[in-house]
Amino acid sequence: MPMERRKLSGGRLSGAGYDAAARLLEIEFVDGELRRFKAVPAEVWRRLIAAPNPAVYFSDRIEEEYAVDRARAVKGADARSSLDSLFGPPPGER
Repeated sequence: MPMERRKLSGGRLSGAGYDAAARLLEIEFVDGELRRFKAVPAEVWRRLIAAPNPAVYFSDRIEEEYAVDRARAVKGADARSSLDSLFGPPPGER
């Protein structure tokens, strides 16, 4: 099952995704930072996306509570070059 994704507004958050099977929560920030939180219960995801202010819920209930990996979100042409570097260019462009 793919990761469920939602746009978030307000504060420094721009979006989030949750993989229930892996219990992995991804938080994307307006500055392009991406954080992946491990072992996050589904209830935390449900409360985050239902919160009147997701940024406050994130700060209060997630940010310091779960193990995290930090990365930069990859968008547009950067995403394409990242995929090409991993898998090579698409068949029509080789």
